[in-house]
Amino acid sequence: MPKLIKNGGIVDDADRDILTIEQWAALDSKTDSAVQLEPGDLIDPLFEHLDELTLVAVNFPVFTDGRGFSYGRELREKGYAGELRAVGAFIRDQLDYLSRCGFNAFQLEDESQLPAALTSLDQFSERYQADIDQPQPLFRRRS
Repeated sequence: MPKLIKNGGIVDDADRDILTIEQWAALDSKTDSAVQLEPGDLIDPLFEHLDELTLVAVNFPVFTDGRGFSYGRELREKGYAGELRAVGAFIRDQLDYLSRCGFNAFQLEDESQLPAALTSLDQFSERYQADIDQPQPLFRRRS
């Protein structure tokens, strides 16, 4: 069974059907559904069903394609509270930025890198910029 990082730990990936946005849109009932977004997909149709989705996976086909970061942040800002998983060719150095955009699960292409990647999530104790979890920049939080 494949492994991934989820909510700060390494876990087995539960077997589930993850649909393309087109397959998902064709569902009669969207309850407990899972969808994978590709770069260039329109995510607006998801907004009406955020409370029904259990998983949104965002594919990063190459580590230089940053559109998935925007998808993650926009989904969280619209209220999505389920599993937001990064999949594909992102690199360990991007994990902190992905988590700051709201991703809470990471499926690396090379599972042998999971333990080292897990440590990447705790490398910074403070950040200057605002993010999805801390909307105030550091200079505004200082008293």
